[in-house]
Amino acid sequence: MRLRVLSLPLVLAGICTCPHLIGQQPTQPAPTGPTDPRAALHSGVDWQAIEPHLPDPQKASARELEVAADVLMARRFPEDALDFYDYALHRGGDLPRLLKKKGVALLEMQQGALARTLFARCVQLSKKDSEAWNNLAATDYSLGNARGAVGEYKRAMKLNKQSAVYHANLGMAYVELKDMDSARTQFAQALRLDPTIMTRHDNGGMTLRILQSRNFADLCFEMARMYARQRNVATMKLWLQKASERGLDLRPVMAEDSILRPWLKDPDVKVLLASSENFRKRMSAANVPSLGAAADTTNPPN
Repeated sequence: MRLRVLSLPLVLAGICTCPHLIGQQPTQPAPTGPTDPRAALHSGVDWQAIEPHLPDPQKASARELEVAADVLMARRFPEDALDFYDYALHRGGDLPRLLKKKGVALLEMQQGALARTLFARCVQLSKKDSEAWNNLAATDYSLGNARGAVGEYKRAMKLNKQSAVYHANLGMAYVELKDMDSARTQFAQALRLDPTIMTRHDNGGMTLRILQSRNFADLCFEMARMYARQRNVATMKLWLQKASERGLDLRPVMAEDSILRPWLKDPDVKVLLASSENFRKRMSAANVPSLGAAADTTNPPN
């Protein structure tokens, strides 16, 4: 699940006026206008294909309404999915499961603080729900609280030691904190449990998986190191290339690393290093910032 979230934390204490937080059935659709994004989505062919098949909220079962919401999420209609998750709650649907799904929908809408409120409510309802702890941690990570996320990921892992996703997520939180030794330990464990964990695409669902780190170049280098230890050469080179593309100067950091140092003599790696260094020289000569760097607006290039 892609995580792109923002906003300020809210408190859920059982008394809240927001229907999407407490599961009240919406009494009427939100007003729409020419500039409303939801109205624009409803004017497309995808919505026209889905709408006739949506169940009647007054007659359908909680399960039917939940399935309809899942379909709406899969087709990228998160606001409508939220309505149908609320309809399902109103009809007696499973509260913890629906809260988790609503949290994922809110993250899709970049409503991270609201999502966090729901995930926090989930762990209050069931302190042994590893998925809820993981989702709470992933949301905190995305809101910039990597240190808090570490503790929450550990709670998730204590409840489910065999989840590669939890180990990978915890590793990325450690990357944010610049604790590379701990990150390596978690990535190694994640790869042991699922060798494809860092390369396969997430297929959504209720278990949030962090796909990127703000320190992405460092993450790429650590992944190259992990795959080098596994002798997975092709994947190692792919992660080295990603690290280079994000501005990491590979030659010195590889020379200092006992795992990757021998690969400096590899013909493919030599080509990658030469290409990367030539690119940086050209960018430096043109006074252009590297990928991920902020442009110098005080002295713009000619």
